[in-house]
Amino acid sequence: MYDKNALIDVIRQKALQFGDFTLASGKKATFYLDCRRATLDPQGANLIAAGILEILGDQIPNAIGGMAIGADPITAAVVTLAGQRQLPLYGFIVRKEAKTHGTGKSVEGPVAPGMTAIIVEDTVTTGGSSLRAIEQAEAFGLKVQGVIAVIDRLEGGAEAFARAGYTLRSLLTVRDLGIEPAV
Repeated sequence: MYDKNALIDVIRQKALQFGDFTLASGKKATFYLDCRRATLDPQGANLIAAGILEILGDQIPNAIGGMAIGADPITAAVVTLAGQRQLPLYGFIVRKEAKTHGTGKSVEGPVAPGMTAIIVEDTVTTGGSSLRAIEQAEAFGLKVQGVIAVIDRLEGGAEAFARAGYTLRSLLTVRDLGIEPAV
């Protein structure tokens, strides 16, 4: 069962750091969310998976996944919990670069063109990483229905997804952590 307050506690205790940081988007920030410290934590992984399945409700896609490496533990946790609940949800990984050996795939996992998919992300700032994941997933043939993030920094990601025709849903925003977004 999803417990938003318990997830807030895990994020505050394990993933939230204050200082001077440069984010993947290139933006400067006074706080950093190292969400792998929550997504790879047993309690955090369970809370995140339960929260994502709650957001999906009875609208379960065929597959869930996102850009390696941030989405990988989220995908694994959600697929594991879905399996325990007898839900037919497959996971996939979008490589940052296609393999140069073997099959040369940029999307890995038990997925096939035509399947519906949700992209997952740990932290969304501008949405750039997930937009790249969407592009590669759709080039593979998946029908992306939207994005679910653990945390939205409220710095333009939702608007970027909306411009591209997708909806961003998140378990938390920085405001849930008592932080006002950068302007």
